[in-house]
Amino acid sequence: MTSVVPIEAARPAAQSALPRAGVLLINLGTPDTADAPGVRVYLKEFLSDARVIEDQGLVWKFVLNGIILRSRPRTKALDYQKIWNTEKNESPLKTITRSQSDKLAAALSDRAHVVVDWAMRYGNPSIKSGIDALIAKGCERILAVPLYPQYSASTSATVCDEVFRVLARLRNQPTLRVTPPYYEDAAYIEALAVSIETHLATLSFKPELIVASFHGMPKSYVDKGDPYQQHCIATTAALRRRLGMDETKLLLTFQSRFGNAEWLQPYTDKTMERLAKEGVRRLAVVTPGFSADCLETLEEIAQENAEIFKHNGGEQFSAIPCLNDSNPGMDVIRTLVLRELQGWI
Repeated sequence: MTSVVPIEAARPAAQSALPRAGVLLINLGTPDTADAPGVRVYLKEFLSDARVIEDQGLVWKFVLNGIILRSRPRTKALDYQKIWNTEKNESPLKTITRSQSDKLAAALSDRAHVVVDWAMRYGNPSIKSGIDALIAKGCERILAVPLYPQYSASTSATVCDEVFRVLARLRNQPTLRVTPPYYEDAAYIEALAVSIETHLATLSFKPELIVASFHGMPKSYVDKGDPYQQHCIATTAALRRRLGMDETKLLLTFQSRFGNAEWLQPYTDKTMERLAKEGVRRLAVVTPGFSADCLETLEEIAQENAEIFKHNGGEQFSAIPCLNDSNPGMDVIRTLVLRELQGWI
């Protein structure tokens, strides 16, 4: 028989005048160690995500487990070792994201009911551990902040997927918000422009042009409706307007292609080769799609693509740092977070 609890006997849930709000900064991820076993664990999680590799059929599983995870971890581990933060024994991406979290927490320290933490989509600290930590600190509301200026299903959406998976396991779920992409936000474009101008002022040479290199994506993903390419185009157009440059002085390219399928073009490495052969001798590269320096910027651009440029006749090359935890970079994150926390603080 169903029992009925008298209304007067039921105790109301405790309410707080200012419910705690958690802010979780989330970036892509990194291996825990710069060796083959660490990279293998990271690559398996990353490449097993159907948002990253959409066809997760038997052929892909054979290629991934029988070929890629047997050979690629060794070579990628060597690349990670070139950029590894040996003092902290971690990747620069982890070091920078932690610092971004710490600096944001300091900036919001006058709001005692706001708690800031950070996580990685792949690897550690995991999104689950970040959400669990915020809930343990009494956060009834959580703002997830994917640190990707341009939206794509393989970055922003997979962060949301994981956040939703974590919340799906909870009976008492916190209220959730997710920050939108900020690919042409005024604060972001201004920060990029300031970082470029500041870096160029430190160089002993004047670049003949600047290449804006974004992470690549299979063309088929865009054909299916992913807005990523249009977001990259919009970012570059806004940056050109702010810097007073046209498409001949600020080029748009895509890096980090993988496999044999056609990816978004023009390719960064092929552009490096072409420009050098056409007589360009001084070049700078900016990576607006990355909120923090990582393997793709510190090794692939600053080392690998610099070598391609110089091997084909280029002479002077400079990789412009990401916004990272710089003052302009933190202005972007703080502006974005405060905007999305309205009504909660």
